[in-house]
Amino acid sequence: VQLQASGGGLVQAGGSLRLSCAASGFTLDDYVIGWFRQAPGKEREGVSCLSSSGGRTFYANSVKGRFTISRDNAKNMLYLQMDSLKPEDTAVYYCAADKSPWRLCTRRYFDYWGQGTLVTVSS
Repeated sequence: VQLQASGGGLVQAGGSLRLSCAASGFTLDDYVIGWFRQAPGKEREGVSCLSSSGGRTFYANSVKGRFTISRDNAKNMLYLQMDSLKPEDTAVYYCAADKSPWRLCTRRYFDYWGQGTLVTVSS
């Protein structure tokens, strides 16, 4: 069982990045998916989560209107489109999957984690 995140990098403020996460060893169809981030010296926080059906979403207030989470079950992939990036978005971003029905977009509920991809936004 593995999640592999990619797509991080260095971008100027106002720019965009698209993070991708490939799942292997299991099928994402029945999983709640999520993106979390951890900045230096801070706790890992939930950025966005999406239910297995796609009918429920959560976005942290700090990213609402700028980030979009999506999934492609046929490809066993999840994505995070990040627009209008700000320096405070700088962090390591992690993808995660939760087999249970929709719960809070909180770290402790998620079963599987990717290795993280670094996003750096310069001012």
